[in-house]
Formats: sequence, C-alpha cells, structure tokens
Amino acid sequence: MILGIDIGGTNICLGLAENGKLTRLESVPSFSREFTLEETLEYLSAQIVRFAPSGLERIGVGVPSVVDIEKGIVYDAVNIPSWQEAPVKAFLEERFRVPVAVNNDANCFTMGAYGCYPADAKPEVLVGITLGTGVGIGIVDRGRLFCGATCGAGELGSLPYKGGILEDACSKKFYTSRGWESPEAARRAREGDPAACALFEELGRNMGEMLCTVLYAYDPSHIAFGGGGAWNYPLFRASMDAYVQEHFPYHKALERLAVDVFTGNEIPVLGATLI
Repeated sequence: MILGIDIGGTNICLGLAENGKLTRLESVPSFSREFTLEETLEYLSAQIVRFAPSGLERIGVGVPSVVDIEKGIVYDAVNIPSWQEAPVKAFLEERFRVPVAVNNDANCFTMGAYGCYPADAKPEVLVGITLGTGVGIGIVDRGRLFCGATCGAGELGSLPYKGGILEDACSKKFYTSRGWESPEAARRAREGDPAACALFEELGRNMGEMLCTVLYAYDPSHIAFGGGGAWNYPLFRASMDAYVQEHFPYHKALERLAVDVFTGNEIPVLGATLI
C-alpha cells in the first residue's frame, strides 16, 4: 500500500493506493502559518499515523514549491512560511522507515492525470496544466516524469507577458486584476452576462497563447487541465481554441492533440503515489 500526500496552503489531502488506484482519500486543514518547521513536520507525521495503517510500502509527497528531488528538500514554499528549507524526505524516512519521494505539486497532478488514462491509451507526451492562484505545468514523456535539472522544467508561467508574466493572465490573478472573483464571474458568464462573457473570451485568448508556448516547448500529444480554474474550461475553451488555430502554424500537431480536464482533488494525490 502506498501513501500519497498533496500539501496545499489551505488543505492537506492524503490517499492510499493499491495497484495504481486510490482506495481511500481524506482532507485535513494545512499547517498554521505560525507553525515552526519542526511543528509542521510533527503535524504532518501525526496525520500520517492517524490516517495510514501499518505496512506502508512507501510515501509520495507533492508540494507547491521547488524541490531537490534527490534529497527531498523543499525550498521557499510560498504558503508555508517556515519551509524555506524543509528536509521532508529525511524526516519522514527516519520516522516511518519507508522510502519517501517528494516532488512539485504540478508534477504530481500530471502523473495522476497520466494514471487515469486506460493502459492501452496512455499519452505519448502529456503536459499537465494546473490553474489556481498561479499556473503549474508538469511533463510526462512516455510514462516518465520530466522535471529538468532542478525541478523547474514546467515554469512557463513565469515567461514575460504583457508587462507581467504569463501566469498573471491565466490564473486567479487574471480575474482579480479585472475586478472580479472567479466564482461570480463564472456564474454570470453562464447566465449570459456580456461583461462576464467578454472576460472569459479574453482569458481564452491568454490561455491560447499559453497553449502555443506549451506546444512549441514540448510538442505534447495530450494536455490535461486541472486545479480550480479548470472548472471554467467550458467558458474559455472556444476563444482559446480559436487563438491556437489562428496562431500555431503546425496544424498536423493540432490534429492529433487531445485536451482533457481533470478537476478531482484526488488526481494530485494519486500522482504522489506514482512519483
């Protein structure tokens, strides 16, 4: 049995997997921002003891930050102030005496999405894009997670774009920069409100530019959207597709490209069990 953990700023999700399938899933509040490093690790350990039975084979942990994958050290986690240099792998291996893998949460999402495809229809090259407070990107190439030399291979959201960076135009930051909250904008767009519909048309064009960048960088056979922003995919899909069709010159690549959406919070947990 493998334990997967997805650590976020608000919640920590834990799941148990057997034979590549989750058998149990639970969410608990994340660390208090006032916790010291030691307190966060002890809290995480306590959740594992409470949730998981004895006999674990290994543990996988996804975190919203940069990771030294070999050593399992998390650096500069934005929503966990004490995790400037957190030795997660070493702590958990000493505490539970099983192998521990630690990776970026977008990479875990992408592995989880890859695991959801049928065995006879696995993507050749899958790029996962998580849409939330920011944008995360992961790459699975022929079944293997590609992280780059320092776990930063998918940081395309940091590319310069319209006086800011690309993720500013594709994430939660986009809505707030226009004076909207995402849920209200989505509700009003579904009701046909012209201003909200125009907002999602603009978002779709921004997303189209991001997809063109992904296509140039990785030439994927499949793209998987996840995160809270993926719930709004039907609202920005048309203008996104139109932008890509107009601006991406290699139409044979577009003919074979499949775009899927995975909105369940179990996906990154499953991915953590697969890293």
